[in-house]
Amino acid sequence: MKEIKIHIEGMKCEGCVNRVKNVIGSLKDVSTYDVSLENKELVATVKKEKVIPKILSKIDALGFTASVEE
Repeated sequence: MKEIKIHIEGMKCEGCVNRVKNVIGSLKDVSTYDVSLENKELVATVKKEKVIPKILSKIDALGFTASVEE
């Protein structure tokens, strides 16, 4: 398992946070996750790193811009 941080540009309210949470919560290779409006980021524990591009594309599909923080 690996912890990742993804910066999410464009979130402006708790509704945005809930939309991201709903999408991330539906992914089976994500064990735990938290979305912060204040930090504009997702912190998640993933079972397999191959799910990271899927996370990014799902967030982008919501109208936000997602990028992995190094």
